[in-house]
Amino acid sequence: MFEQIVFAGGGNRCWWQAGFWEVVAPAIELRPRLIAGVSAGAATACLLYASDTRTALEYYRGALAHNRRNVYPLNAFRAGRRVFPHGTIYRRALTTLLGGRHFDRLLATAPEIRVPYARVPRWLGARSAVAIGLVGYHAEKYVLHALHPRFGRLLGFTSETARVQDCRGADELVDLICASSATPPFTPIEYRDARPAVDGGFVDNVPVDAVDPLGGRTLVLATRRYPRRAPVFVHHGRVYVQPSRKVAAAPWDYTSPADYEATWLQGRGDGEAFLRGLSAVVAEADRWGESVGAAGGAKGAGRAADVAGDAAGGAGGVRGAAGGAGRAAGGEL
Repeated sequence: MFEQIVFAGGGNRCWWQAGFWEVVAPAIELRPRLIAGVSAGAATACLLYASDTRTALEYYRGALAHNRRNVYPLNAFRAGRRVFPHGTIYRRALTTLLGGRHFDRLLATAPEIRVPYARVPRWLGARSAVAIGLVGYHAEKYVLHALHPRFGRLLGFTSETARVQDCRGADELVDLICASSATPPFTPIEYRDARPAVDGGFVDNVPVDAVDPLGGRTLVLATRRYPRRAPVFVHHGRVYVQPSRKVAAAPWDYTSPADYEATWLQGRGDGEAFLRGLSAVVAEADRWGESVGAAGGAKGAGRAADVAGDAAGGAGGVRGAAGGAGRAAGGEL
């Protein structure tokens, strides 16, 4: 039914995507040809094929049992200790949940998965670019409620994409997802090909440009609320789904695994609601595609007529020139 799926980023809000997928995918036999996921959305997409959500939730309950805070300011004065625990916890979780047999299962069962990450503007240092980019990102998302922000591109952030299937091992996969998720100060700046790489959300947190523009029906799984839009809506022929209300989990809260489960459960409930209205929204998306196709066909027909007219005019000109040459030749003879 959907050939392409887009997993937006959002940190712990992406547990909503996992719950949604687990209800919707089996109900409609969802077997996409292509998936694009950024940041934690990429991690979630991989998790759904490599392992299962309940195992992941249980892992985080154990991993966070002794983490009481999201910031440890005194660690700034302790050698080898981090002020923010997120980077270490996140990388360890990815290694556990996507490594070993899970990595083998992922490669054996998943469709092509593309993971975008961002390159920082060349005219700014990496940390300065991230600081300014975060300000612009939050202004567009929370004030302007932009579905696809533009500030990062205007600032000079560019997007690059890598495929999960090109990773030669679990370590490379973890490095790729960490690069796509790198959001200082919570997680460190990563390096790919000796150049800084940061969260792909600095270019677009809903990475629709990473899928094929003519790749078929596309389902986009957002993780935040866009208050001017319905829970399910069609935009440029793509079907977007967003949480029906603000989810319990905060993006970078590593102290409340119970909120992860609540967010996952909300995703399951929203998935059931999505299934009830699925036929209508798919029909709307198809009508949009047909109208664009018809408009493109009309333009194409117009261009073809222009070309044909130019060709006919050119042929007439050739005939006129030939006739004139013949008459001139006859006069000379």
